[in-house]
Amino acid sequence: MKFSSTLIGLVTGAALSLATPAALSAHPADPTNGGEGGRIVRVTTLAKDGPGSLAEALAGKGPRIIVFEVGGAIDLQRSSLRIDQPYVTIAGQTAPSPGITLLRGGIDVATHDVKISHLRVLTGVDGQAKRSGWEADAFSTIAAHDVVIENNTFMWAIDENMSASGPRFTGDTVADWRAGTSHDIVFRLNIAAEGLADASHPKGEHSKGSLVHDNTTGIVFDRNIWAHNVERSPLVKGGAQVLMVNNFIYDPMHRAVHYNLMDLEWAGHEPVTGQITAVGNVMRGGNSTDPELPFLMLGGVGDLAYYGRDNVAVDRHGTKLPDFGRYGDTAARLITAERPLASLEGYDIMPSSDVETTLLATAGARPWDRGDEEVRILFYIAEGRGHVIDSEEEVGGYPQIAPSRAPFVEKNWDLKTLTPKAGLYPGQKAGAQEHLSPRDREMRQTGK
Repeated sequence: MKFSSTLIGLVTGAALSLATPAALSAHPADPTNGGEGGRIVRVTTLAKDGPGSLAEALAGKGPRIIVFEVGGAIDLQRSSLRIDQPYVTIAGQTAPSPGITLLRGGIDVATHDVKISHLRVLTGVDGQAKRSGWEADAFSTIAAHDVVIENNTFMWAIDENMSASGPRFTGDTVADWRAGTSHDIVFRLNIAAEGLADASHPKGEHSKGSLVHDNTTGIVFDRNIWAHNVERSPLVKGGAQVLMVNNFIYDPMHRAVHYNLMDLEWAGHEPVTGQITAVGNVMRGGNSTDPELPFLMLGGVGDLAYYGRDNVAVDRHGTKLPDFGRYGDTAARLITAERPLASLEGYDIMPSSDVETTLLATAGARPWDRGDEEVRILFYIAEGRGHVIDSEEEVGGYPQIAPSRAPFVEKNWDLKTLTPKAGLYPGQKAGAQEHLSPRDREMRQTGK
């Protein structure tokens, strides 16, 4: 499907009233439907834990759909929510405006059959000293499988913003290794932005977009935005298998897409060739991007089988950047494939020329009801602004989000698709969404 000019930039309104953003372009069947058909669990408090909390809902057992009767911020107080009970859907789209934002923490998925949509996670360093040890991801899987992460916003992580991880070697064979770590994970229409560089991570600089850990398979990145990360957009580790379709990478600093099977980590194990299929992706350099940065870089000692088509890489002035480069003087080979290494069946693949405009309108949490941080990031991309940061304080700090309440009325929702039957999402706004100063807002309203 080709999007019309009515979706340019941040315009949403009626254009999104008929379907969720994820439904605006075709894709194959997902590996899971999460908690579809299960009981409805209502989140009724913004407290970190306790009765009616998101944490309590996640700890429940059996198929369940988590909906929200509150909107606002859940302060995780430098902790992470751990999802270890399967068959669950978190439906952030059901929350009243301004939706659900998790502050000072992240989400770890350590189970199977999970679907998460329309949440914001703003991790941040929260005043912790540099290299003091707090190293939270905004989102990661831990030996999870059959997971769909769709239309979320992940920002200010201390480690990765949005990753698929787990143990490197479980068992004796490659098949065992792959079964024992994360597999069959779909990341669709998410924003992973402003990973913090020199913050509290014990290793020092750690502004990272996405890590795809060794031997993970069936990892799909479909129409996501990475912005202002030093590297890992994504980093694909040894033996992993990844499909990238219509993603947008803005302002990577030292590396954009890269592959690295590290001999130090694989000591005693024979290298396994990794695979990347990349179609219709766009990388645009920004103020932080190294000159002549390639779209794809190869490091380490393992070979990479690679199929690429219609991928575009340009600097901040629109000058073409290299397709391929290396870091490290090793024997690792780039093996160019003549055919896709992962199936493209079912995808309605956009030409790369449509990717930026389309994703600015549809990626991230609640495109019909943006938060200020999302609007800022999207405008920075559109205007060629912004840079890699060390702390959330550089861009205004944690937002102050007013709480709200509204009942979740089951009869008003299609519980299979989790879309409102009336076609309007909670808090849906018509027209462009802008991050305005008080003076700008007055001028828009009064014309004076």
